[in-house]
Amino acid sequence: MTLLLTLVSTLLWWVLYSSIGALFFAIIAWSVLRWTERCPVVFNRTYLACLVWNLVGLLLVAGVAIHEGHTKPPYAPLLASPLLRGALVVDMLIGVFALWRLIPRVDAHRIRPASACMAVAAVMAVAFGAATSLAG
Repeated sequence: MTLLLTLVSTLLWWVLYSSIGALFFAIIAWSVLRWTERCPVVFNRTYLACLVWNLVGLLLVAGVAIHEGHTKPPYAPLLASPLLRGALVVDMLIGVFALWRLIPRVDAHRIRPASACMAVAAVMAVAFGAATSLAG
C-alpha cells in the first residue's frame, strides 16, 4: 500500500511541477511564435505543447540524474555530464516536434518548423540560464 501511495504521490507532483513549468515556458514560446510567425498563435495549444514537452523532458532529465547518481545538490556535476547534454538535445528535438505538430496559427495553418526551433531555443536558453544560476 505504501508503494502505491508513493507512486500516486510522485505522479501527482510530476504533473503539478510540469504544468507550472509549462506555463512559464508557454508564455516565452507564445511570445516568440507571435514574433516569428507574424500572426497570432493559439495560447492554449502552446500551453498544451509545452506541457507535453515538459512532461517528457522531466522524465529524461530525472532518468539521467538517477542513472548518474546526481539526485541531490550540488547539481554542477550533472550539468557538466555528456549524457545530460545528449538528453537535452533529444529534449529539444521533442520540443520542436511537439510545438510544430500541436500549435496552429489563428488562420488554421501549422506553424513553421523554423519558428518551433526558435521558440524551443528561447525556452531552453532561459531554462538553462536559470538552472546554471541555481546550480551555482
